[in-house]
Amino acid sequence: MLKTATLAANPRPFGRIVLTGAAGRLGRLLRAPLRALCDELVLSDIVPLTEAPTGNETLQPCDLADRAALGRLLHGAQMVVHMGGIPLERDFDTLLPANIVGQYNLYDAALAVGLSRVILASSNHVTGFYPCGETVSPSMPMRPDSLYAVSKGYGELLASYYHDRHGLESVCLRIGACRERPSDMRGMAVWLSPGDFVELVRCALLADAPGCAVVYGVSDNPGCWWRGDDAERIGYQPRDSSARFAAELAATPPPGPGSGPALQGGVRVMLNDYRNPASFDLDPRLRKPA
Repeated sequence: MLKTATLAANPRPFGRIVLTGAAGRLGRLLRAPLRALCDELVLSDIVPLTEAPTGNETLQPCDLADRAALGRLLHGAQMVVHMGGIPLERDFDTLLPANIVGQYNLYDAALAVGLSRVILASSNHVTGFYPCGETVSPSMPMRPDSLYAVSKGYGELLASYYHDRHGLESVCLRIGACRERPSDMRGMAVWLSPGDFVELVRCALLADAPGCAVVYGVSDNPGCWWRGDDAERIGYQPRDSSARFAAELAATPPPGPGSGPALQGGVRVMLNDYRNPASFDLDPRLRKPA
């Protein structure tokens, strides 16, 4: 349940919130809403921000692979919204520093400084190898569709361990396809509107004693494959739906090859291969010098 009474009495219920991955697409969406919830919003990333800190924002770059630096970043904060890390499929050595070591460092530092809660960006791709149309819940085994998804599943396991062992709360967000509109018929099922994404994070921050919750980040879409998560426990009720795009997208052919299983991870499951970097979109921030 949401701390609605607390929010009504104090529109800024938090002193200090840390936002990692602040320069990323999702991080940028969160800056203004998070500023409104706290006295100080600490922005962190290893790449430059597209917009300079404003209002009650401060900038504190931090490499997730540096545990001591993460301790300094989280010191004095109540919550961390962890959007940092490599957001695409890569080889294991590339994912290791930020997505594996970095997530461990984050939880270790959060415990050491007495942080109240971690809001963890997981991914719908942790169950990407389930067939389209099958109803999936967090109680079912993960079936990650990529090494990237494996790293996200590892983050959820850390969240579970640190809660059971140490009592550190987490809300793990299995984020769907967050964009202005779905791009194809598969996107209709997994679409997360930017507005619903912001509301999802707000609910994760304000939820009363969520424990270790797992919530699929998805709008109120027809034919959604995901059920049985902790959305009700944190008070998340999506307001948008992909239904309004149905007629427009009905005639849109699916992208990619026509063969192979119809998997919830989408065409990327069939195409992405970390051994062949040309097979997926290369984020220019991650390109290595020639």
